[in-house]
Amino acid sequence: MAYFSLFILLFSFAFGMKAHMKVWPENLTFSGYLDVHGISKEMLDSVSKKDQEYLSDIQSRYQYYELTDDNGTLVQALIPISQEMQIHLFKEVKEQRYAFDIIPIAYKTGEYFAKVVIQSNPYIDAKKAINRKSVAQRAAQALKDIVNPKKLHKGDTVSFLYTQRTRLGFPYTMPDIKVMKVKTRKIDQFIYVDEDGLGYKETDKKVAYTVMGKKKVTYTRRVGGKGSTFGMPLRHVRVTSSFSYRRWHPILHRYRPHHGTDFGARRGTPLLAVNDGRVSFAGWKGGYGRVVQIRHAGGYESLYAHQSRIRVKRGQRVKKGQIIGYVGSSGRSTGPHLHFGLKKNGRWVDPMKYLKKRSLKKSILKKFTKYEEVKEIRYKKVSIKGTQENRKKLEAYLLHDTPSYIWKDSYNQEVHLNDKEKFQHEKQD
Repeated sequence: MAYFSLFILLFSFAFGMKAHMKVWPENLTFSGYLDVHGISKEMLDSVSKKDQEYLSDIQSRYQYYELTDDNGTLVQALIPISQEMQIHLFKEVKEQRYAFDIIPIAYKTGEYFAKVVIQSNPYIDAKKAINRKSVAQRAAQALKDIVNPKKLHKGDTVSFLYTQRTRLGFPYTMPDIKVMKVKTRKIDQFIYVDEDGLGYKETDKKVAYTVMGKKKVTYTRRVGGKGSTFGMPLRHVRVTSSFSYRRWHPILHRYRPHHGTDFGARRGTPLLAVNDGRVSFAGWKGGYGRVVQIRHAGGYESLYAHQSRIRVKRGQRVKKGQIIGYVGSSGRSTGPHLHFGLKKNGRWVDPMKYLKKRSLKKSILKKFTKYEEVKEIRYKKVSIKGTQENRKKLEAYLLHDTPSYIWKDSYNQEVHLNDKEKFQHEKQD
């Protein structure tokens, strides 16, 4: 079908079972997915209200897996809702019905080396050298503001060490560049990369950053305008439930994710945009009820769920601190509160690692209406874990003239069913 035009057939079973890796299409809901496979929606009646909330976390362009029989009937599906958890939809053979569960994603994390000889520019050459677009993107991002690509010449080299998760043998989620080395006729420069993918020439030393505001100031999060501090979505903060990729439920005795932070507040409390951006969604979204999503610079997107009333429209530009809606309990909610989510490059991340309480000051909120912004250069210390260890590893790869790891377009692997009727993977060497 047109919905599933993007897929890779992995292998066939002797008894007719086939496993496919597919890409979740734009605007396809879980309910629509059931329709595609002719599965009765009565199956959803067996899914708890809390678990139904996670159906809204299925993202377009996510890779997911299906197991079908020789008639093309769906036997199982593994559909990610985050980088750690996935929906497991499976057919119960004895009962001749489908069941639903949420289970952890099984993945491996590996360390890889790449050496790119410049012929055109770092991005194009890295993509050709290792056959992986996402790695090339991260490498180019880390070099930005450190090395001018126009000053690199043919024969110069960019080498780097990175980690990559794999799922069923395929690259899974974005890679993390750890350290790079740029070698030209004039320089021999190491670059250290933080968790946001930003490169620095040095660590554990003071670097410049920008202070913005008038009487009360906020601090940008990155050097040279690479990002800014996120404010709080409420003026008065009371956290009632924290973020977790996979949390063991003491009553259900199973893992469940919580892709955001819940803030307790009275119905009608104003919700504030945590940063400048453009509204990417404003409307009803399943168990989340009335939702506003805002895309920000640097690959971030914020989500504000269970609103009683929305005050912005899709496509509208908003300023940090601007009211975008009001606290409510729409959707599947036990009472008035804000469920706040934050994505970075398509991944759910812990909002509390990025939100800064200092942005709640009234003077900061006023700057968007009454005060003009002022800037001042200050300094902070940048510290990245494991820099020396990763540098030694990179030097060892270079010393032994290790070839770059080249990602394959297809993989030789076996998938089978275990006693619990779930996909398992054994890579063939």
